[in-house]
Amino acid sequence: MSESPALPVTLDRASAIPLAVQLAEELRAAAGDGRLRSGDRLPSTRALAAQLGVSRTVTAAAYEQLHAEGWITGKHGSGTYVTTAPPGSPSARPKPRAAESSEVAEVDLRPGSPWASGIDRSAWRRAWRGAADVAPLPRPTRAGVPAYRAAVAEHLLRHRGLRVGGESDGELVLATGGTTAAVAELAASVLSPGDVVAVEEPGYQRAVQTMRAAGLVVVPAPVDEDGLLLAAIPQGTKAVYCSPAHQYPLGRRMSAARRVALVDRARREGWLVIEDDYDGELRYDVAPLPLLASLAPDVVVHLGTTSKILTPALGVGWMVAPPPVIAAVLHHRDITGTSPSAAGQFVVVELARNGDLGRHLRKLRRELSERRGMLVDALTAADVSFLGDDAGAHLVVPLGSAAVECAVIAAAKARGITLDGLARHHFGPPAWFGIAVGYAACSRAQLRAVIPDLLSLLARSSDPAGTPSG
Repeated sequence: MSESPALPVTLDRASAIPLAVQLAEELRAAAGDGRLRSGDRLPSTRALAAQLGVSRTVTAAAYEQLHAEGWITGKHGSGTYVTTAPPGSPSARPKPRAAESSEVAEVDLRPGSPWASGIDRSAWRRAWRGAADVAPLPRPTRAGVPAYRAAVAEHLLRHRGLRVGGESDGELVLATGGTTAAVAELAASVLSPGDVVAVEEPGYQRAVQTMRAAGLVVVPAPVDEDGLLLAAIPQGTKAVYCSPAHQYPLGRRMSAARRVALVDRARREGWLVIEDDYDGELRYDVAPLPLLASLAPDVVVHLGTTSKILTPALGVGWMVAPPPVIAAVLHHRDITGTSPSAAGQFVVVELARNGDLGRHLRKLRRELSERRGMLVDALTAADVSFLGDDAGAHLVVPLGSAAVECAVIAAAKARGITLDGLARHHFGPPAWFGIAVGYAACSRAQLRAVIPDLLSLLARSSDPAGTPSG
């Protein structure tokens, strides 16, 4: 048995959320992501109250809530311990912590996965219970559950600054099965086989393959520090696919001038601009950047998803588009008999209705900002250059060649670290080489543990031979 380190708790006394609720949320998140582990002994309610400068009523209420949820166990006089199992089960009994292994545990640093372990479990259960209370639908909802569409409209207004037009909330919002599913629907309903679509290079290859499978002709449009290069888009293009808020995978934002030029040319030449709002809610230096859909709702189709802010397991996203596009997609759903699943939509509705979605987004931004800061500080101290705005859930370390990229990824794999390379994000000859380092899916403790190995591998990659060893 061991005492826990100083508890990772920050309370906001200016917040409308009660201090006991904040404290329970902070401790629950720490237990969920590994900062507190099963068997850690917590301070007494009196000691913790003194440490935080709050009344003992606050700490006692927080402990009572966590005990009821099964996050902690113990009783008066014997100590309170962290557990992820229900009190009384064998795995819930405090055990001595095993000696730290010299081996690095398998850690996945590939981007694209969310901080799912940070979702408040009580809020998650509450949302599913609320979703289960909805009466069974007699038929599919081709546009999506009305309450979900309204919740998305409110989310976009509050967190992305997009006011969705229409006579009612959500009228121009369609539920989707996620970004890739939405791309497939646009390819089948709005575009035609043989149409030319320009896609960022490097970019989202799943969208590229979806478009090609629909018979579209996909052409690469390279990106620079200001975003997609408009000069690379050929005449006769029907649509342009881009991720302007946080370009995937390079992590840069499209400049304001480039945005204006893009929509101006789209209007002149009749393009449809497909805006993938990848990581759009996750910005740490300034407020999330305005959407292209706010600038030009007449030519922009905005695509969003809960995959990065909650979990892809919900299988839900949204599309905001001009009325003709909405009509075409709905017609396609009518003739094919397809519609997005309602179950995940009801869960999102409940999360939004209870305020849990907003609370999770605030916690998510705070956590990922701190993780990014940890990684950036380490890279900066080691004089390792990197790309990417102060946003999202990954950053990019450029490397000199395909051989160096492959060598770093292989050497990391041998040490139990899974990385992603930039070369695979091209569908033409690769122009960028490097590694994309994600910091959301792992725990904070795992990230801290593997940073020294990561820096060692990157230092070796700059050797003249350019072939780091495992």
